Amino acid sequence: MTRAIASFDVTGWEPSEPEVTEGGFTRSEAAVRKRFDGDLVAESDARVVMLQVDVDDLSAGASYVASEVVTGALAGRRGTFAMFHWGLSGGGRRQTGGRIVPGSGTDDLEGLEGSVEISVDGDGGHTLALDYELPSD
Repeated sequence: MTRAIASFDVTGWEPSEPEVTEGGFTRSEAAVRKRFDGDLVAESDARVVMLQVDVDDLSAGASYVASEVVTGALAGRRGTFAMFHWGLSGGGRRQTGGRIVPGSGTDDLEGLEGSVEISVDGDGGHTLALDYELPSD
């Protein structure tokens, strides 16, 4: 496995109208665009579904799931791939995880496989870590 690290910025956020579910949870969706820099130099387009226990207090419990299409260069290899990732927060804990969608790599990224982790530092900076494999040339 090779590890790639990239910082990213959210460059677009188009939310849907939130809905309150049975139990009083707030569910919403958003179309999200990002720009990555580092071992991955790329742009992406994602659809995200979020659920919050209390919209005024993320520490009360929240989750998201995202399907994302990434286009650019991973360690200098150009192409497009898709990834699925998720996150949970609440009770003083935060967890994330995800996978590169099998068979989604194109061009120089054909055959790309691996896992996804997203972290947020104390200043709100976002980082993507990809542990991946590509077929040998």
